[in-house]
Amino acid sequence: MASQVWQVAVTSVVIAAHNEAAVIGRCLDSLLADAEPGEFDVIVAANGCTDATAEIARARPGVRVIDLPVPGKVAALNAGDELAGGFPRIYLDADIVLPTAGVRALRDALAAAQAAGGSALAAAPRREVDVSRSPALVRGYYAINTRLPVFQGALFGRGTVALSATGRARFGQFPDVLADDLFLDSLFTPEQKLQVDAVTARIAAPRRTRDLVRRLIRVRRGNKSLRAAVSSPRAGRGGQEADRDMPRVRAAARASWLREVALPRPALYPAAACYAAITVTAAMLARLPSRTGATWGRDESSRRDDVPAETGGHS
Repeated sequence: MASQVWQVAVTSVVIAAHNEAAVIGRCLDSLLADAEPGEFDVIVAANGCTDATAEIARARPGVRVIDLPVPGKVAALNAGDELAGGFPRIYLDADIVLPTAGVRALRDALAAAQAAGGSALAAAPRREVDVSRSPALVRGYYAINTRLPVFQGALFGRGTVALSATGRARFGQFPDVLADDLFLDSLFTPEQKLQVDAVTARIAAPRRTRDLVRRLIRVRRGNKSLRAAVSSPRAGRGGQEADRDMPRVRAAARASWLREVALPRPALYPAAACYAAITVTAAMLARLPSRTGATWGRDESSRRDDVPAETGGHS
């Protein structure tokens, strides 16, 4: 009976991957480890890769690979979407390890909500940040970051978002903005978003402070560009004119880290100092002209085993 359900309702997983040879294998192996034949439709949209990302993905049975010549996550997501046909539709970052049971749990949570007459159209796993190989400054930053209220009931910051067919129908194509997860989050009300606590998205924290700063610069620029796009009078999502009834992108809660996290917990004051220093530095640098071209700006240190741990006061 279960295999018949899988044949009728295949779950599509879209993975946009740019030079992810170091991590794409473990991502796919975990995803498919216990999967039944035909249960998942996995699409890797390799884009502008100069490494073996596409070859590694093709070596996994049942994985379909799109090899795009130009780097760009948005184009990769849209290309993967065009090929995908199953629901729920899961958008997964290549550096996230999501086991077979995790995919099933996200799928089943959305199905159960629909069967019960619930309003959930999107689901995401619980967020967990691994700082075991990070320096003290980075660990201090995440001691505050992981407690921020903004992540409660949100779809971003997890590298994994699952949409039902109705949820996916909320937009046409991904817009040309860096903050694709914040874009998806903006499409749904809190009641329409579901956090599945049985599934954990384990995010590897940067192993060097400078890589964390680079990551935050990219996030700030991406969020700013998305907010600017949707605030335009005729701003559209995926090339469509904006729906006035659609929820807006959530406002940035700049002081919540201090008011709701640090001040009530004196033990976190040292971590708060790290958080403030790194956040202010990233905010200042994010205002400078971007030198990033068409490639994605990202932290490379957490993807590589040969990156040494940061020592002393260097960053």
